[in-house]
Amino acid sequence: MGILKPYFRKNLLSILGAVISVIILAGNTLWQPKLLQVIMNAIIANNRGQVFEYGIQLIVLAVVGIIAGISGTFFAAKTAQAVTAGLRADTYRQIQQFSFGNIEKFSTGSLVVRLINDLNQILNLVMTLLTQILRIPILFLGAFILGIMTIPRLWWIEILMVILIVALSALVFSKMGNLFSRFQTWLERMNNVAKESMQGIRVVKSFNQEENETQKFAKTANQLRDLNLTIGYLFALMIPGFTLISNIMILLAVYFIGTSIVQHPHDLAAIASFISYLMQLMFAIIIGAMTMTMFSRGMISLNRVKEVLEEKPALKYSTQADIQQLNGEVEFKDVSFAYPGATELALKNISFKAAAGSFIGIVGSTGSGKTTLAQLIARLYDPSSGSVQFSNHDLREIPSEVLRQTVSFVLQKAVLFSGTIEDNLKQGKKDASHAEMNWALKVSQAAEFVMNYPDGVKHYVEERSANFSGGQKQRLSIARGIISKPPILILDDSTSALDAQSEQLVQQALATEMKATTVFMISEKISSVIKADQILVLDQGKLVAVGTHQELVKNSSVYQEIYAAQLAKEGRVENAELS
Repeated sequence: MGILKPYFRKNLLSILGAVISVIILAGNTLWQPKLLQVIMNAIIANNRGQVFEYGIQLIVLAVVGIIAGISGTFFAAKTAQAVTAGLRADTYRQIQQFSFGNIEKFSTGSLVVRLINDLNQILNLVMTLLTQILRIPILFLGAFILGIMTIPRLWWIEILMVILIVALSALVFSKMGNLFSRFQTWLERMNNVAKESMQGIRVVKSFNQEENETQKFAKTANQLRDLNLTIGYLFALMIPGFTLISNIMILLAVYFIGTSIVQHPHDLAAIASFISYLMQLMFAIIIGAMTMTMFSRGMISLNRVKEVLEEKPALKYSTQADIQQLNGEVEFKDVSFAYPGATELALKNISFKAAAGSFIGIVGSTGSGKTTLAQLIARLYDPSSGSVQFSNHDLREIPSEVLRQTVSFVLQKAVLFSGTIEDNLKQGKKDASHAEMNWALKVSQAAEFVMNYPDGVKHYVEERSANFSGGQKQRLSIARGIISKPPILILDDSTSALDAQSEQLVQQALATEMKATTVFMISEKISSVIKADQILVLDQGKLVAVGTHQELVKNSSVYQEIYAAQLAKEGRVENAELS
């Protein structure tokens, strides 16, 4: 509950309004049976004046109860919504600060469930706290005391009913906590299965896997269904059990009052009030038990959100360093790196230096560590040992704002967000002018199709950019990456979907328009980096050679092997085309 305190402090007036309303409502509920007893005595005594007077009081009491109930719900809902909105915003902000390592620890599906389902449970928890937690003890104690005061000799009936209902509640709700925890786990699994299937729908349909995916989802959904049914069965057992116990107690009360009505004639007016207090006792215990269930479920969700809020981002940025601007000089000093939880190093003792404004190619076989190296330059991870430096400043000393202004990372898998092309470009530079957008589109060779749209950069980007081809998405991603003219640009095989001519035009435009930018180009094709000032050759996480294309062809066996394989492949393609 500690994480909710700051949000409660911001809503003290609403909380106070809810508390006052609950106290008035509980007092109103407790006083009605007593007032009813007085009216019954007046009716028996044929005192019409008292009947009218107390009848008016009963009506006023009912009106006050309605007003208190409405205001209590209003203030509780207002507080719950404000607290949950603040907590959701802070949780989302915390997730945005996570590194790749933090995201991988929780998984995307789990974080989505925590942001939506768990926070909805916390909303219910806060509502429960404000509407029931205070009301239940007032109702319970008040009904118990007033019931004994109404017919003192039947005190044992109240105690017996409390014991039986509490015992049944303990039996049922002892099983609920574990069920709700398992429910959240299976909900996450179902969310992950559905997300993966929908994101990979093209693969699913290409390999005719619809039935397999349906069965996989159904299996998870059935587990969730069985858990819900078990919870439903427990609730179905609980309500009839409570009702049976209370009816037996009412039967006992009526029986003992009936057998002694001659000795205690005033019990005739009191019987309705006593039964009302018995029912209030029962409902207080039932609502209390259900509230504890919701409270238990809410606390599970609260702890899950707390895990996210208390997770420390794996990457910490300096706030003390007085670094305003960096050029494109990059240096790796004996850098080694292993992914979180991995036992083997992905990069081993990497050292090189790239001058500002240079064009650096990175090649190697699949799994050689090319993308990992690029991620260290963008500081998506920190090296396990050694240091990465920009302009002689260790990346760990550079403030996050300065680092993000310095490095732009264009991924192979182009990710565009729903909205407009303009919205996506402004992610690269939020105050980008139309002239800057046109320049970026021209350099990335995206202008040729964007300018054909009647609405130009206002053209809508559908969810997951489904209305663009792979090559168009890559060109728009490059435009977004270069629009701020960053000192360092990383292209992680981000021209792989372009044809050879378009790729060549992009490289020529980058060389002409961004001479001051240090460009790191990762590519499977040596033809993409053949004009680089330096080419880094990686093999099994090691930097095995550095040099120009001409130097590496002469001196590096790994580079020669890659180059020869690609030449042979290109030769086969040419022969196939000629035949």
